[in-house]
Order: sequence, then structure tokens, then C-alpha cells
Amino acid sequence: MDSALQPPPPKTRRRRKDARPAEIIDAGLAEFAEHGFAGTKLEDVARRAGIVKGTIYRYFDSKDALFEAALKARLTPLIDEVEQLVATFPGSSTELLRLAMRLAYGRMFQPDAQALMRIIISEGRRFPAITELYHRETVAKGRRMIAAIVARGVARGEFRAGAAADLPIVVMAPAIMAAVWKMTFEPFDPLDLEKFAAAHADLALDGILTRGVTAL
Repeated sequence: MDSALQPPPPKTRRRRKDARPAEIIDAGLAEFAEHGFAGTKLEDVARRAGIVKGTIYRYFDSKDALFEAALKARLTPLIDEVEQLVATFPGSSTELLRLAMRLAYGRMFQPDAQALMRIIISEGRRFPAITELYHRETVAKGRRMIAAIVARGVARGEFRAGAAADLPIVVMAPAIMAAVWKMTFEPFDPLDLEKFAAAHADLALDGILTRGVTAL
């Protein structure tokens, strides 16, 4: 057969190879959510992903590395996005803080994010390496982000200096409470996240707005 008439080689295998890290991360997240960090085995991750265990090691050299990849895939992009917003947002600091809160609530309560947080709360003391990773990639970045927003507001005269501005982490504390509530008490006392988020925003802004300034 004339080589010019031959069909091009199939690209399915290449597409499959390119997608494989994401498929392994998805399978890993499912196993972490179901069995926790200690109970997750890479052979079970491989079985769920439809591959052999050795394939995992082409992309992730350990269970810790897979957990790190899952964390960075699911939570880090949101924080990086908001950090960029702080530097470029044209509106008021009140609008920026409300936007950051909406983004946080939109991501923190997704099943995969909840699974990762549950692991840190329940198993973090046994696995300090993943706790340090979680702190570095989410908590520390989140604190810097909120601190930058509050500092922006104070510098512009929109937010007042005081205890809350000096320790901006308290501005987001109710969101952590809501996340823990969802993971523990939801079956017995469901939380209306939309109403909770609105109440959180009102409470936070009331604590830092310059007197006489109206929350938008």
C-alpha cells in the first residue's frame, strides 16, 4: 500500500499517557477519601485507576508524593488565583474580600477538599510530613492572602486598624468552623452554607470596616 494512503497512527495511546497522572490523582483522592492516608495502598489506587502499581511510580515516587500532587491539584490553584487578584483587583477591598470568601466557600466544601482536610485533622499528628505540606500549600498561603487584603483595606482607609486587622486569620476563622461542622455534624444538624457564608461576610466586615463605611 502506498504510504501516502496509509492512515495516521492512532493517538489514543498518547492521549491516555498524557491523561494518566490526572487519572492516578483522581483514583488516589477516592482512596484517600474512603480509607484515609494510613489505610490507602498504592496497589488499590492502581486497581481503581485501571493500571498496574508500577505505572504509579513513573509519575509519583511514593504515597506522600501522590498526596502532595492531589493537594496541589485541588487546593493550591484557588489560593494562587486569589493571590493574583490581590495584586490586580481594581475594586474596593470590601469587594475583594467578599470575592475571596466566595471563592473559598466554593472550593473548601467540595468532596475532595473536604477529604484532604479530614485527613489532616484526623491523621496529621501521625504523619507530620503531610501536615507540614498542607500548612505550606494552603494555610500559610491563605494567611498571606487574607493579610494582604486586609492590609490593602487599611492602607486605603477602607478597613480600620485594630485587633482583627492585626491578626487577619480571624477574618476567615468561621469558614474553618463551617468546614469542620460539615465533616462532623452535618448528618444530625445540616448547615445552610449559603446563609452561613452571608453571615460570615457580614460578621467579618463589621469587625474591620472603618466606621461610617457601608459594606457593599
